[in-house]
Formats: sequence, structure tokens, C-alpha cells
Amino acid sequence: MLLAIDIGNTQTVIGLFDDGDDAADATPAEAGLLDHWRIATNAERTSDEHALVVQEFLGFHGFSFDDDIDGIAISSVVPRATAAFREMTEKYFGFRPVVIEPGVKTGLPILTDNPREVGADRIANAVAAMDLYGGPAVVIDFGTATTYDAISAKGEYLGGVIAPGIEISLDALYTRAAALRRVELVEPRNVIGRTTVESIQSGAVFGFAGQVDGICRRLRDELGDPTVVATGGLATLIAPYTSTIQRVEPWLTLHGLRVVFDRNS
Repeated sequence: MLLAIDIGNTQTVIGLFDDGDDAADATPAEAGLLDHWRIATNAERTSDEHALVVQEFLGFHGFSFDDDIDGIAISSVVPRATAAFREMTEKYFGFRPVVIEPGVKTGLPILTDNPREVGADRIANAVAAMDLYGGPAVVIDFGTATTYDAISAKGEYLGGVIAPGIEISLDALYTRAAALRRVELVEPRNVIGRTTVESIQSGAVFGFAGQVDGICRRLRDELGDPTVVATGGLATLIAPYTSTIQRVEPWLTLHGLRVVFDRNS
């Protein structure tokens, strides 16, 4: 079995893959995904602490380090956490992980001016989108930042767009506006909010949905007719209010890690 680990600025997502039967309602990216876990990213955690957490997750299924895990694939935008997970893999699993970094085979030509500055998670997303839907494609990742990645019809990573994420935008609103407070980010009842809380929720959901459609229309002018795929924790909240998102794959990054692992095995 494979552990796919996506280390983001705010959260780390861990997926456990097997080649067994797929659930009837699974999306393409969920094929073989036995379970997944989400923890807060903490660059101060040591390799031993990470090992303890991972072993607890594996224990939910009766699995262990020694007998059940054949490989680990990692994408990360937090260098200190990358080092800790790399050390954990070598110390407790006895092999080296596949880490998306220069020198690793992804099968994805990167045509940006500086390929080294493209985030590993964005590469994993692009690899997954090409594997599942082909090109051209646009991947929207609703994370700490909202990123839009453009893939050509030939499977080339062309670049993209980076916008402030939904949650940090709301944090900025709360911090800078004395009369406003933090709200739960949920589906609004109406566009016209009857309370301050509803008004903020409406502005967040419909405002970011409008941003998605506006940017995607401009990307279509340059790409042709791409498949638009959304991922990230808030994708399922925003996607229903857009007209351009065609597919929602919450675990797209994990699928991309599995593809990259297979290409380097």
C-alpha cells in the first residue's frame, strides 16, 4: 500500500491507497483510496512525532509500518516539514520516499520561467488532471491561497493564477473591520443577507464563485476549451455556485502523488 502525503501551509492531508475494489460513488481520483486524514501542519513536529501520528492512523485499519506500507509519496510547500517526513520514512519504514522535487519524474514539462518555484502540490494537481481528464485543463485548488493551474493540450504546465484564499480573506476582513466577527463558512440561505453573519457568508461564497468564473473565462480565451477541475477543502462549497467548474475532486493532489510514485518506482 501507498501513503500519499500532501503538506500544505495550513494543513497536511494523508491518504492511504490500495489496489482493491473502488466504492460505487467514488470519484476517479478516489480509486483505491482506503482512507484519508487531515492534520494541522506544524513545522516544529519531529520525525518521531509524525511517526506516532501516522501509526495511529494506520492502526485504525489494523495496519502497521513493518508489513503493510510499500511506499510513501510526498508533496510539500513547507521545507522543514518535508525534512521531518523524509526522516520519518527512512527511520521507521526503512526506505526513501518519493518527494516531488527537481530530479523526480513527473511526466509533466514545466514551461514557466523558473520551474523550481512551482509548488509541489500544484505539480501533483496538474499530473492528476492530465491522468484523469487529459488536456487542456485548469485546476483550481481552494487552499491557503486559491490557485489556478493551466495545462496545455500537450500536457505541458503553462503557469497559472494565484489569488488570496477564502479563509485568509475572511481573516483579513475580521482583523481590519472592528464591527465584524469571524463566521462559519457555510452555504448562505440567500444572496441578500438578513444579518451581518449571512451577509459575510454570501459575500464569501458568491464573491469567490464569481472570481472563479471570471478567471476561468479569461483562461479559456488562452487555452481553448479546457476541463475545469476543482480541489481543496472548500471546493464542494464553492463549485455549485459557479458555471465553469466541471469536476470536483477533493483528493486530486493525493491521486497525483500516486501517479508520480508509480512513475518513479
